[in-house]
Amino acid sequence: MSGFLTASTALLGIAVIALAARLRKRSRQLDYLHGKLNAILDKGTNERLLIFDSDARVGRLLIDLNRLLDHAHRTGARYANQEIEIRRMLSNISHDLKTPLTVVLGYSEILLHDRGLAEREREAMTANIQDKAQEVLRLVHSFFDLAKLEAGDTEMTLSRVNASELCRLKLLSFYDMLSSLEMKLELSMPDEDLYVMADSEALERVLDNLITNAMKYGADGKLLGLTLKRTDDGKTALQVWDKGKGIPETEHRRVFERMYTLEDSRNRLYQGSGLGLTITKRLIERMGGTIVLHSVPWERTVFTVVLKSG
Repeated sequence: MSGFLTASTALLGIAVIALAARLRKRSRQLDYLHGKLNAILDKGTNERLLIFDSDARVGRLLIDLNRLLDHAHRTGARYANQEIEIRRMLSNISHDLKTPLTVVLGYSEILLHDRGLAEREREAMTANIQDKAQEVLRLVHSFFDLAKLEAGDTEMTLSRVNASELCRLKLLSFYDMLSSLEMKLELSMPDEDLYVMADSEALERVLDNLITNAMKYGADGKLLGLTLKRTDDGKTALQVWDKGKGIPETEHRRVFERMYTLEDSRNRLYQGSGLGLTITKRLIERMGGTIVLHSVPWERTVFTVVLKSG
């Protein structure tokens, strides 16, 4: 009996020692997790937690913590990118508003103080003031429209729209501008009319923006094309393309950002606010469609819009 008690006591002692060792190990692990988490959060690093342990519960905890760290890192990166985008947008807004307003103020000053102006000069300055004031108004409207789109406040009703007829009418409305730029037009679409599910006003604005963009960036190529066709999966693709200097591949992901413009596009005949393509993308997405860009300089720069067929 005494031998049995002695053996039991020994086993109990071993169990207690093993339990104490396990508790010390767990305590060190918890201390490590506490210290590592605080270091990662304080320094904002992209490190991850790593512990080798056979306990499945500890493994699950580590997986959950690392997922949380990944989420925090992605959120922080998005926030940093948004901060950069907002600063760039405010800078561009300031530039685009300051330029026409400076012209307005300059001409107004002359009109107010120079009594010796000829009537023809006075009329020309007044016309320039009117043009620049309209430019500021269009820019403000663009900001307002984008804000409404991103807030989901823009009402949009999808219906069966004759895309073929809309494309023909839209190109006709741009004919004089294209002629002034000496740009030829290439139109490709089936003999039968193609219909899409869209908001007619939104689709018209999409075409306005894409054609204007092609004239602004692709005028040197002297050719503007519009293609309308069915896709293999039964949808309808609308392509607006040109053969100008194109958009560098490094810039493709940025063209739909707010206030983005290629630097050498500023101060040209069809200078934009940098909001046209952003608004275009938002409108297409609201209609359940997609838009992509493919550009090879001096060969073909094409924006492809895909919508559900009507």
